[in-house]
Amino acid sequence: MLEMRPNCERCDCDLAPDEVGAFICSFECTFCADCADGPLDGICPNCGGDLEPRPMRKGKALASNPASTIRVGPK
Repeated sequence: MLEMRPNCERCDCDLAPDEVGAFICSFECTFCADCADGPLDGICPNCGGDLEPRPMRKGKALASNPASTIRVGPK
């Protein structure tokens, strides 16, 4: 199951699991739209992979499979 990290790994802003604005790579590294589209230019700084919009998790799916509360910082 996709880990829904709660923050941008670059600037530490909050990223809600049920809203647009989060981007991930295939290793689930997570970044906000400002970082992904700006300084990162769509490339994950950790693995070099493409950053893609993270799918949202809503309603019952989010209630029974909550987002992670563990914040991940820069590597």
